[in-house]
Amino acid sequence: MTPSFTQHLATRRDSLPGQLQKAADWIAANPQDVALLSMREQARRAGVQPATMTRLAQALGYDGYEAVRGLHGDALRDARTGLAATAAGRNRLQATSPDAAAAAMLAHASTQIGALATPQLLASLAKAAETMADARQIYCLGLRSSHAVAWHVWYALSLITDRAVLLDGAGGVGLDTLARAQAGDVLFACGVAPYTRSAVETVLQARAQGLRVIALTDSPLSPLVSTDDPALIVPTDSASFLHSMSPAFAVAEILVALIARGADPAILDRLHGLDQQLARFNTYYPKPARDLS
Repeated sequence: MTPSFTQHLATRRDSLPGQLQKAADWIAANPQDVALLSMREQARRAGVQPATMTRLAQALGYDGYEAVRGLHGDALRDARTGLAATAAGRNRLQATSPDAAAAAMLAHASTQIGALATPQLLASLAKAAETMADARQIYCLGLRSSHAVAWHVWYALSLITDRAVLLDGAGGVGLDTLARAQAGDVLFACGVAPYTRSAVETVLQARAQGLRVIALTDSPLSPLVSTDDPALIVPTDSASFLHSMSPAFAVAEILVALIARGADPAILDRLHGLDQQLARFNTYYPKPARDLS
């Protein structure tokens, strides 16, 4: 999907009627098909009437659906996809020295993180922390590049509560744990484009079971996002072949800190007990003795 169309759709989606939202969500999830398939076939796959596609285009200010298809066709012709195509973005750094390239990438990451402090994201963080702090169980999900973020959230939560569960496991059975989830539990799901099919399907299943879903993702139109729950939207653009997860890590750490801030006052006692256990198992390499001379 073209960036301008994505941004335009994101600002208008919540005001659209249900059938138009359904069509819009299909477009967001299948941008290449918009350019390649007929409008009638797209409507069939989206589960709406063909006229709905035309009404959606007109509601967004276009003359008709062919204009929407044209935008996606232009983007498809002009863009390459996949990791190899993304790596082409490094060309602008190849003319510089390694230290200059590294400095440019660090500056870009710093700008991304600094720009996160918007009123919308701060409000979403507060609401997400409140929702997770009140949950009976907190399930954490992240696959592929998003796995490290979800693991970090689970690990940090496991230090202060027994209610955190990581949906991970050898042999691909980690998602089976969700079968024990109950309505009112929370699924923290991290995922960015290209969205992993299993993650999207797990989010849909969780919502069907009555779980709240806190999505840490890269677009308001991400298939992980629901209008009923707070979403944490972060940028992922990078000069590397892989999208940047630094903003996601920053938001994840803030989220856990906010949960701990408003959780059980016995947290300090729990952490003290953990410190004692770690000491008994000699977990960490000892700090060098201070020279007091």
